[in-house]
Amino acid sequence: MNKAFLILADGMTLEGQSVGKKGTTTGELCFNTGLTGYQEIYSDPSYFGQIIVNTNTHIGNYGVFEPENESNKAQINGMVCTAFSTNYSRWKADDSLQNYLEKNEIVAIANIDTRALVKHLRQKGAMNAIISSEILEVEVLKKRLLDIPSMLGMELSSKISTKNPYFYGNENATYKVAVLDLGIKTNILRNFEKRNIFAKVFPAKTAFEEMENFQPDGYFISNGPGDPSSMPYAIATVKKILNTNKALFGICLGHQLLALANDISTYKMPNGHRGLNHPVKNIITNTCEITSQNHGFGISEFDVAKSNGVEITHLNLNDNSIEGIRIKGKRAFSVQYHPESSPGPNDSEYLFDEFLGLLANKNKVVFG
Repeated sequence: MNKAFLILADGMTLEGQSVGKKGTTTGELCFNTGLTGYQEIYSDPSYFGQIIVNTNTHIGNYGVFEPENESNKAQINGMVCTAFSTNYSRWKADDSLQNYLEKNEIVAIANIDTRALVKHLRQKGAMNAIISSEILEVEVLKKRLLDIPSMLGMELSSKISTKNPYFYGNENATYKVAVLDLGIKTNILRNFEKRNIFAKVFPAKTAFEEMENFQPDGYFISNGPGDPSSMPYAIATVKKILNTNKALFGICLGHQLLALANDISTYKMPNGHRGLNHPVKNIITNTCEITSQNHGFGISEFDVAKSNGVEITHLNLNDNSIEGIRIKGKRAFSVQYHPESSPGPNDSEYLFDEFLGLLANKNKVVFG
């Protein structure tokens, strides 16, 4: 392996060894605390524009398996790890992680003390960084890093959304759902299919009227990357969907857009939540669930407290941030975390069943 450098926006400079594609990459540096599931993380479109720090010591040791991709390619801008394995032991794996990164043109760096790096990020917050295995002049890299825009205010969903509508599932299914693709994970669509839902997936900037022409029983607003407040086109679409009083479900970015459509502001979190074991309390049922999370923005607790139309349904037990809402008098709800897991626990899959219940009951069910 060749030498590589990782440089943070605050000047912190780390030397490691090149893995993946040889080259230079930039992005917002953030960390995921999951002990497994690196392939699902790398292929999650919500990570577009970001460099992922893996806190688990060993990366690559079980290779990659094509059915576990969450999209048609790796979406991350770069990867940082401690011990990188070019060999793998899982019998059903298709390939090594090294080959996967090379095929997807992902620049990465290994032999980094990720424990120390994560402690630094916890104190300083997520920030831009640059990785290079081709430019080994630190001052040159620092200058290039100055040109990288902040994630705050950045609109990214339209860059990774599908370019053309497509269908997913059985066309003879009982229910039809129009999906606004802002960077959707495949496992969300799998969860719809196994609940007898036929989905039509639309590009991010699709007009509401075109989605309504599908005559769906309900709507879904997907996860995705970037700053939700930079997406007035999607906020307007969600408002029009709410006016139909059809069932509406949002996950992650979809949750933030549902909030914005109801005059609840969003904010950039210092580090966000990224991992597989975040405790969330369902305050409607008074139960706890362990959740998979990946978000760098949240919705304003102060705005929700002042709102007469938005009800909190879930809270994060680590920091009391809002993890779920529903809209009073409507058939709309959302969560900040990922009930489809992949990777992660399945504690929250019941939310897909709740959405199914709204689809089945048409206008008979509204949230009080």
